[in-house]
Amino acid sequence: MCELLGMSANVPTDICFSFSGLRARGGRTGPHKDGWGMAMYRDDSVWSIHDPRPSSDSDMAEVMSNTSLKCHIVISHIRQANVGHVCLPNTHPFSRLLWDKTWTYAHNGQLDTPQDLAILSHYPLGTTDSERAFCWIVEQLLAKFGDTMPKVEDLTNTLSELCDRLREKGVFNMMLSNGQYLFCYCTTKLHWITRRAPFKPATLADEDITVDFKEVTTDKDVVTVIATQPLTHDETWQQMHAGELCVFEAGELIQQIKPSPDS
Repeated sequence: MCELLGMSANVPTDICFSFSGLRARGGRTGPHKDGWGMAMYRDDSVWSIHDPRPSSDSDMAEVMSNTSLKCHIVISHIRQANVGHVCLPNTHPFSRLLWDKTWTYAHNGQLDTPQDLAILSHYPLGTTDSERAFCWIVEQLLAKFGDTMPKVEDLTNTLSELCDRLREKGVFNMMLSNGQYLFCYCTTKLHWITRRAPFKPATLADEDITVDFKEVTTDKDVVTVIATQPLTHDETWQQMHAGELCVFEAGELIQQIKPSPDS
């Protein structure tokens, strides 16, 4: 399985600390050695980087671990390939233009018979089941809402229904963003933590790195980090349940759809 990392913040914030923990799992403390990628949003702009090399050995990943590129939303992914070759086109996250915004998506899991997901025009550039599912989601949203983005409440409800359908085909942990909202859907493993004043120190689980957040933040900062597995060992992370969808904006949880007891 792959691993995911997301961030939503109310002020531009760098991802160096969290990405250092994720990066170690890409071939050193974990088996996810088949490429990595990251998309970073700030205001109305998005910047993406992809590398089919293991993140633990990647010089570009080293730069990202030590460069303070402050963003509002980040989606990152380290890959353990199960469908599709190890190559640049199969490296997450994937992006598509939707409702005049660049939407970015990353997936952890594996879907059975992804070829059954009917696609009319938004074809994958690579050969992963993940990207095909993303294309299918985009087409389903366009079919329902047309050329105008709906209210976030309506979009959240529809995404939850679409993700539930994909979960029926296998493991589907997902992150999706347009630069304002960060949607996170869980099938097996996703955890999140919101950091706000009073800030405390935290230490990575996979690296001997500690940050005292009160030294690098203000009292007004709100930052939520989402990861497949908790990245620190001295903080309390919230675990999402199978079928749960969380939506974050400016670091805050603004909407949450929990699965019904019998789902």
